[in-house]
Amino acid sequence: MAPSAMSRWTQSLSEARPVSYWLDDPGRPVPEPALTGRTVCDLLVVGGGYSGLWTALIAKERDPSRDVVLVEGREVGWAASGRNGGFCAASLTHGLPNGLARWPDEIHTLERLGARNLDAIEETVARHSIDCDFERTGEIDVATEPYQAEELRGWYEEISARGLADGIEFLDADAVREQVDSPTFLAGLYDRRGVAMLNPARLAWGLKRACLDLGVRVYEHTPALTLRQYGAGMSVRTPYGAVRARRVALGTNVFPSLVRRVRPYTVPVYDYALMTEPLTDRQLASIGWKNRQGLGDSANQFHYFRLSSDNRVLWGGYDAVYPYGGRVRAEHDDRPETYAKLAGHFFTCFPQLEGVRFTHAWGGAIDTCSRFSAFFGTAHAGRVAYAAGYTGLGVGATRFGAEVMLDLLAGERTERTELEMVRSKPLPFPPEPFAWTGIALTKWSLARADARGGRRNLWLRTMDRLGLGFDS
Repeated sequence: MAPSAMSRWTQSLSEARPVSYWLDDPGRPVPEPALTGRTVCDLLVVGGGYSGLWTALIAKERDPSRDVVLVEGREVGWAASGRNGGFCAASLTHGLPNGLARWPDEIHTLERLGARNLDAIEETVARHSIDCDFERTGEIDVATEPYQAEELRGWYEEISARGLADGIEFLDADAVREQVDSPTFLAGLYDRRGVAMLNPARLAWGLKRACLDLGVRVYEHTPALTLRQYGAGMSVRTPYGAVRARRVALGTNVFPSLVRRVRPYTVPVYDYALMTEPLTDRQLASIGWKNRQGLGDSANQFHYFRLSSDNRVLWGGYDAVYPYGGRVRAEHDDRPETYAKLAGHFFTCFPQLEGVRFTHAWGGAIDTCSRFSAFFGTAHAGRVAYAAGYTGLGVGATRFGAEVMLDLLAGERTERTELEMVRSKPLPFPPEPFAWTGIALTKWSLARADARGGRRNLWLRTMDRLGLGFDS
């Protein structure tokens, strides 16, 4: 990379605000008051991200008479739910390759349930008039190296033979560049119906409003401090009060679980993104992005990118940073060295956009587990349920997780609770320094594989055999 190019690209960041573009919104709702004193309810939901919001909403839809309380430590949607890329995927398994590798016998069921879940999200957005720029545009996985193009073609042939390619189309270099024009694109797989684009913060705020409209009591700036049994139910202490509930659903994801034995199953991995200024009509035409699909490239260290409603480009991914000790801290949310790297990658992908400036640059923690898709369970004799480990693909899958938690709390045997995916757990992460060492070695190996035509070294092959194979 020439020094002059690096200078131009970093200059594009000179006015970028270190805050999520989605959360930097004048329409951001006023938070609900904190809980003071003691209260009782049928169901307490802990966490005001997607996981908790969907759980509270669906609980009231299933039984309008149920008294539901939701507590959030800060403000609804402030963490991962307001910082992600806004890709709402049908996949419940962090992509079809991961699902097919782990649960081949039930993959058709998982795909069917995932498609139904995405349809339900679209229906909920319409029914509650949630203004979140929901667009069922689909997503293209693009190849930027010859070996990736061959792998995409081979994967398309495999899923076609298995009857899993409905709505998916293989695109050669000319066809993919007809959709979005980058000199780096060599092929693509276009999933036309399985992914929607949306404004993630507005989805969270809209779900909050829907919950309030149905009678959910929402308390913000109310962290849940302790969880213990109390008679036939549970008690959760908060800074200024407490909640006694018959049942509790935990949607805390990346934050330390109130069920301590769950904590080793997740680690925080920090992801970063940039947002450009709005593109002019001429700039947008220069890259031919007419159908507004989301895109992601096929490298191990991959990028994801999409258009906002006002034609900004969100560009994120590549660096996945695990802080030693696995603690979630605000100091990790801002990483200028990653922003500079991402800016360089952006202009390599779209040289037509030279001169475009970035207005926002931000990061946030993803709740990562060793199988890359959510896991579920109960505690305290079935009085408490949890779902966590969405590993960056939770915008859609959290709604499914909410359904699972409510099924588990009701003690019901359903198609969801009978899934091996729901009944099994990922492998927990080891304690430090082994977790940091293993994750650092994996990240180094993934970068090496990207630079060597996708060839995975002994470490990655071993991880693959153990069911821990990172491919994204």
